[in-house]
Amino acid sequence: MQSNSRQVILQRIAAAAKGRLAFVEPSSDAEEVYKPILPDAVSCFKNELEAINGQCILCENESDLYTKLNAFVQSRNFPYLFCRDSYIANQLKANNIPFSNERADFENMEAGITGCEFLVARTGSVLVSSATESGRQMNVFPPVHIVLAHVSQLVDYLTDALVALQEKYGTELPSAISTITGPSRTADIEKTLVLGAHGPKEFIVFLSKI
Repeated sequence: MQSNSRQVILQRIAAAAKGRLAFVEPSSDAEEVYKPILPDAVSCFKNELEAINGQCILCENESDLYTKLNAFVQSRNFPYLFCRDSYIANQLKANNIPFSNERADFENMEAGITGCEFLVARTGSVLVSSATESGRQMNVFPPVHIVLAHVSQLVDYLTDALVALQEKYGTELPSAISTITGPSRTADIEKTLVLGAHGPKEFIVFLSKI
């Protein structure tokens, strides 16, 4: 039964890749279901993320990214960034940015840093999975969540991200796949918007163009 359900999901993703209107009943205004990416994918992602209280810092290249990240960490006086990703940790060390991956520092972290799977331009979302070294906790526990990404990870729509994820992992899909769309927020209490209710209060993406 589980195998059949999984096959159905994979078939639906494949259908979405062939045409985004595969699950939409034909109508005269069907093209409005997916709004255009304007003025370009990078600008669209940045605008959509910042419209929901996130922040996107554009960087010319990886060197510029770590320079801006270092300046950001110093401006906020973070004692360290908690990091479980070995590649990012090596880059932090090379750029003299304080970090820790010690278990004793996890609960006291002020900011955590991770990579991601893909970025979705249309919604300003970040797609993450349990397959990365950062795991699941780093996407929900840090009060300030910093994501490092490259423009090559940017896709137009969520369906594109799901197809790309399937191409990346094949039949061995991660056990957990989710999207992060800005800081954690809720309006359940007296319809008042509260940031950081169920996860990070701040969400910052450093996006390298090269």
